[in-house]
Amino acid sequence: MTAALSISLHVNGERIDAQVLPRLNLVDFLREQLKLTGTHVGCEHGVCGACTVRVNGEIVRSCLMLAAQMHGASVETIEGLSDSGEIADLQAAFRDRNALQCGFCTPGMLIAAQDLLKQEAEPDRERIREHLSGNYCRCTGYQAIIDAVETTARARAGHTP
Repeated sequence: MTAALSISLHVNGERIDAQVLPRLNLVDFLREQLKLTGTHVGCEHGVCGACTVRVNGEIVRSCLMLAAQMHGASVETIEGLSDSGEIADLQAAFRDRNALQCGFCTPGMLIAAQDLLKQEAEPDRERIREHLSGNYCRCTGYQAIIDAVETTARARAGHTP
């Protein structure tokens, strides 16, 4: 029988002390042990982006990370970004531009979009498309998502609609 490992980390600003099995993925830890189900399980191979979270300020695919690797780390999920208000304008733009559709990709897409907007104040449409290319969406055709990110970038830069 495999022994559990003790880890201590911060999730959405809250200190978490937990016991995890050595091969438990971060996405499964977040969903099953912490009940943070906004992080979705899609492909489980790191290619769809549904499980995107921030670890120590960098976006990662949580299906490719082990929970044990998070000892001492800071993890931010869609719940934390939403609760803090950090992405409120981006969420509103997704709603207003009909960029939600089924919603399965939306949490990972929002985290990736916010990451881009933190790096670049006013990315052009090609840069937005490039940055979001690792997050798959089967419903929207991406046009509405790119519109929402562009609208948010322009509003944050002080441009009127």
